[in-house]
Amino acid sequence: MAKLIRDGKLSAREAVAAHLTQIERVNPRVNAIVTLVADQALARASEADEAQAGGQPLGPLHGLPTAHKDLQPTKGIRTTFGSRIFKDFVPDQDSLLVERVKDAGAIMLGKTNTPEFGAGSQTYNEVFGATLNPWGNPGDIPRTCGGSSGGAAVSLACHMLPIADGTDLGGSLRNPASFCNVVGLRPSPNRVPIRPTVGSSPLSVEGPMARTVADVAFYFTAIAEPDPSLLQPLGRDVKGVRVAWWKDLGGIPIDPRVRTITNAQRRVFESMGCIVEDAEPDFTGADETFRTLRFWSTRLRLAGLAKQHPDLIKDTLLWEIEQGNRLTARDAAEAEMKRVELGDRMRRFLERYEFFVLPVSQVLPFDVTQHYPPEIQGTKMDTYIDWMKSCYYISVTGTPSISVPCGFTSEGLPVGIQIVGRHSDDWGLLQIAHAFETAFTT
Repeated sequence: MAKLIRDGKLSAREAVAAHLTQIERVNPRVNAIVTLVADQALARASEADEAQAGGQPLGPLHGLPTAHKDLQPTKGIRTTFGSRIFKDFVPDQDSLLVERVKDAGAIMLGKTNTPEFGAGSQTYNEVFGATLNPWGNPGDIPRTCGGSSGGAAVSLACHMLPIADGTDLGGSLRNPASFCNVVGLRPSPNRVPIRPTVGSSPLSVEGPMARTVADVAFYFTAIAEPDPSLLQPLGRDVKGVRVAWWKDLGGIPIDPRVRTITNAQRRVFESMGCIVEDAEPDFTGADETFRTLRFWSTRLRLAGLAKQHPDLIKDTLLWEIEQGNRLTARDAAEAEMKRVELGDRMRRFLERYEFFVLPVSQVLPFDVTQHYPPEIQGTKMDTYIDWMKSCYYISVTGTPSISVPCGFTSEGLPVGIQIVGRHSDDWGLLQIAHAFETAFTT
């Protein structure tokens, strides 16, 4: 699409208009795009076409439609953070990511849905309601799209957007990608710059989503910090590459259908010439470290709002804030030291193996009326984040990871496979993901 626009075979206005038509047709059924600025988008598209006709320099995303997760401040356009407190909030400044996407030439159509303050891997809130998963057999129960970048994932799956952005602290780029049969990249920390705020978590990153690995890589090069690795070809010979294949992740419960579909991909990696061995890093302390850092960050970000508006914040967030209130600065400092230790442990593990493969999510997309799965294989989930360990264990290590589609269940529900790369080797991760995607689809 970007090439067609650059070659003059498709105008930016035509691209935007086609996606607006698809949004009008599909979005009322899935509720993925919650704020739409159609007139503004068409006006900007016309300006983009005029700039191209005038021979002005074009950015890499010139003319491509997109929408931003409703956690990203957008100047002059409502940004709610999925919260009733901010249901009418209109920022006077763009986030750094939005600035970069604009500078790259993309055309913003609006905002995508997210859970309240991005908390939880189920996209619903009291401002806009729930976003529905477009997959599943006809007549099946409505299911969650995951989260917290659920609106972005569904917009991609339904061809309402060609590229989208998300955030990821404990799985928010990877989980909805897996649930919606698209691709989501959790980059290495600081590869996509973020404007720091009070309570910013060292675990939180921003990154790209799209329908293919190549599209994710294309978008990533536009929003990431410049790096020579991003100039390398995406295609790579992976013969002889050593891949560690997960075992049990310390015994966490995983739906057998997820396990079966994930493990079936081992032969795909082997067919690519990879050397695949059963091995996984030591995740001891990852659960406690993640929870402590998450609760501490949530308390710093939201305790003041909770005190002012206790009736306008969901119970699970109030619970998280309370957990944070019980922590001391010493607790947070010790958790930060453990995070560094876990990162070092993963570095040493990936000196032997170039990549680590495991499931994205421990469950399949579940009933959208459930805020989180109450149990997995008979193991009770005590909190609304317990079912995301297969993602947040990786977050704690600071390594880049990606969710790539790898099949469907008999119920017509997608499953993604998670590939983890070495520290800061985001492009190498995209290369192996592209090789897997190519081998899997052919």
